[in-house]
Amino acid sequence: MKATIKTQGQQFAVTEGDILTVNRYPKTEAGSTIEITNVLSTGEGADFRVGTPLLTGARVTATILENKRGDKVIVFKYKNKSGYAVRNGHRQLYSLIEITSIGGGNGSERTPAEAGVAAPAEAAPVPDES
Repeated sequence: MKATIKTQGQQFAVTEGDILTVNRYPKTEAGSTIEITNVLSTGEGADFRVGTPLLTGARVTATILENKRGDKVIVFKYKNKSGYAVRNGHRQLYSLIEITSIGGGNGSERTPAEAGVAAPAEAAPVPDES
């Protein structure tokens, strides 16, 4: 099953087993389980549902694999002929998460036609040649 989630200020299209790098979840440790309730859409094909804007009752469960820091980014400011030079560094904090399950999605939802999503084209019937 596929889902579109919103977490840590970003949107992701996920399936079960995906591994994502997101901004760090505060006060969580590696191995802990988190539940994401900001689910925008779920399903595939005829079971595809879109929220208004969120699906009520839909949940995505994820496990935090690791909390880590990104590569160092050097910020250097310089002004010519004034003796001004400032050098700073920054390392962003990240969480590596794995999507373990996708479920729910009942309640306030729209079908793909109501949401303005084009339905997949169906094959035209083949006339009999007998």
